[in-house]
Amino acid sequence: MTVQLRGCVAAQHFVCSADNPGDQWVTYYDQEGARYSSRIDAETRWMESINLRNGIIDVLEPEAEDHASFSTLMKTGRDDFDFWTRSNSGERLRNIGEDRLTGETTVIDGVPLQLTEFQMRIFSETGDLLIESTGQQFVNADHGRFYGGVEESRDWTGEHRETDDSPVTFAMPGEAGFGSTEPVFDCDMQMVLSRPFSGNAS
Repeated sequence: MTVQLRGCVAAQHFVCSADNPGDQWVTYYDQEGARYSSRIDAETRWMESINLRNGIIDVLEPEAEDHASFSTLMKTGRDDFDFWTRSNSGERLRNIGEDRLTGETTVIDGVPLQLTEFQMRIFSETGDLLIESTGQQFVNADHGRFYGGVEESRDWTGEHRETDDSPVTFAMPGEAGFGSTEPVFDCDMQMVLSRPFSGNAS
C-alpha cells in the first residue's frame, strides 16, 4: 500500500515473508528520497526502526513494564505503554505514554479510520526527560496500524514543534499512485514551526 501524507511525505507499506506473522514495514520518503524505515508487530510494537540517513537503528528491548498493545486499544479504547528501545550506538531510551480512542470516525480516500489521542514522554537511561509529545492519530483495525496526524512536541532544548503528517490518499496494488515514492502534498510549504518554549512540562 502506498500512502501520501501531509508534510511532503510518501509512505510505502509492505510485508516480508521471512518476518513473523503480523509484522509489517513502512518506509517514508521525502523529496530527497528514503529517510526512515520501521517494522512493527501485530500489536504495533516498535520492533525495529532505521534512520536511513545516519544509519542509527533502534530495536525494542524484549522486557517491558507494559508493552504497547493494539488489541487492548481496540477492545477497551485505551492502551498504556512503558517500554525501552536500544540503538546500535548504545543509547537506551524509555518510552512512556498512552493511546486513546476518541470515539470519532472519519473516512479518508475511502478508508474508514478511527481517531486517537496520544501522549508520550521519552527519557534517557539516566531518567532525564528528552521529548514530550501529544497529538492526534488515526487507526484502521483491518490494516492493524496507526497513521500519523497532528502532533506537538517539546524537547530538552526547549524547542517546540508542530507537525501534520495525516494521510491524504491510499493506493492499493493496481490503483493510481501505487508504488510512487514521490511525495505530493504540502511540498511547497514549511510544515514545521519551531520556536522557543517557556514553561513547565506536564
